[in-house]
Amino acid sequence: MNRPVNRIVIVGGGTAGWLAACLIAARSDTAAAMPISVTLIESPDVPTIGVGEGTWPTMRRTLERIGIAEAEFLLACDASFKQGSRFDGWLTGAAGDHYFHPFTPPVSGDPRGVVAAWQADAERPFAEAVCAQPAMCMRDLAPRQRAMPDYAGALNYAYHLDAGKLAALLAKHGVERLGVQHVRDHVTAVEQAVDGDIAAVRTRDNGAVSGDLFIDCTGHAALLIGGTYGVDFIDRSGELFNDRALAVQMLVAPGSAIGSQTNATAHEAGWIWDIGLPTRRGVGCVYSSRHMSDDDAAATLQAYLRRAGFDDIPAFRRLSFTSGHRARFWERNCLAVGLSAGFLEPLEASAIVMIELSLNELLDNFPATRPLMDVHARRFNDLFRYRWDRVVEFLKLHYVLSRRDEPYWREHRDAASIPPRLADLLRVWAHQPPSIADFPAVEEIFPAASHQYVLYGMGFPPPAASPIELDAAVPSLSQVDQRARSLAASLPTNRAYLDDLRATNLPADLDLTA
Repeated sequence: MNRPVNRIVIVGGGTAGWLAACLIAARSDTAAAMPISVTLIESPDVPTIGVGEGTWPTMRRTLERIGIAEAEFLLACDASFKQGSRFDGWLTGAAGDHYFHPFTPPVSGDPRGVVAAWQADAERPFAEAVCAQPAMCMRDLAPRQRAMPDYAGALNYAYHLDAGKLAALLAKHGVERLGVQHVRDHVTAVEQAVDGDIAAVRTRDNGAVSGDLFIDCTGHAALLIGGTYGVDFIDRSGELFNDRALAVQMLVAPGSAIGSQTNATAHEAGWIWDIGLPTRRGVGCVYSSRHMSDDDAAATLQAYLRRAGFDDIPAFRRLSFTSGHRARFWERNCLAVGLSAGFLEPLEASAIVMIELSLNELLDNFPATRPLMDVHARRFNDLFRYRWDRVVEFLKLHYVLSRRDEPYWREHRDAASIPPRLADLLRVWAHQPPSIADFPAVEEIFPAASHQYVLYGMGFPPPAASPIELDAAVPSLSQVDQRARSLAASLPTNRAYLDDLRATNLPADLDLTA
């Protein structure tokens, strides 16, 4: 029973599977007496979803740990920089209704004073008054200069990317540089030991593949965590109504501007994402099938694309999903990562960062022996139930503050659909800004600053502040414009940065649109 845990078997490829393989292999000690081996089994019969185009700033550290150079990543994944999100039409739907959720936090200072200083001269939306990053986004500027070291920036940033190309890059890197064993085969059965652990997975052409820890990256199928162990799926669609998406990729003209943020435009029963890459824009309509038909959603997306200047519109890809997650994520010697653990609607791009956080938690607290695995599993399950709950609350916050009058939006404001902890926080925030006291975990996905950007971007009344608090914060706000001017004078546009990167690193005839 004290056997070591050193044979890791990952079932499923895609972003989750290959991130798991690369991170585990990169952080393992190859000089150990019994080094960790990583085997990834990927079915040639099961396509990956491949529409996740947004990441969080954590991706920079992940890629650095794996050992991929930033330029290599940007070029291989047709990637661009993401500095946050812009929300259009979420409050009332009227012209000029917008706000930003940037990745860089507000100016330093007591939150109550900063909010009060903004409110005293509220000519601009909150984020634009307390942070220089929205001004860079409005200019389509990159967050870094070419001469900077990899993964360093003048502003906090993440990436937009082609998810299929990311998986391909990780697979190549994992096999060729990190020693990951790649088995292209279809799993036909799961073999369990007498004690209930998974002993091996049986494949169609390669027989049984044994392991000590199995990572379920089989997507919505959840072959191991759901199929073998029957761990319940907790449906969160009573809080997050969207269950459909139409997705399309639109080619863009050479030299066209590349946005610095994910654009999320509200419509009568959901929202539209718009993500700019060097060669295309990924656009999709997210909606609730209880409030909008598939045909009406298609018409809504077509109208958006025509307003954006696109005439030749290809067929849309339709996706169905249920927002929710497993009751437990680690069961015996099986850990679910990615869609097999859960999925919430794509607002704020939580999917990939949850993969990263899951893998970091595994590696930071890796079970040395099988008995210790049960201890780590209990801790992991407690932590990630906390994290999934916090993501649900943060996404719901975007809806409950809306003043739009369509049935979909009115229903989102129904108290019965609001998580109790979020309802309590809204009452607290009437008297004080979101702070670390509300989000005490060491590594919150969406910290207090993120909640401030959404709360005040959506017109939530700020609390009163004392004259002393107000006076202390005013000088900090006065520095925002100065910082913005300095950055605007020194940073290239996204297009200039990425075109120059391509021109100096790729053959002229290489087609990145393939």
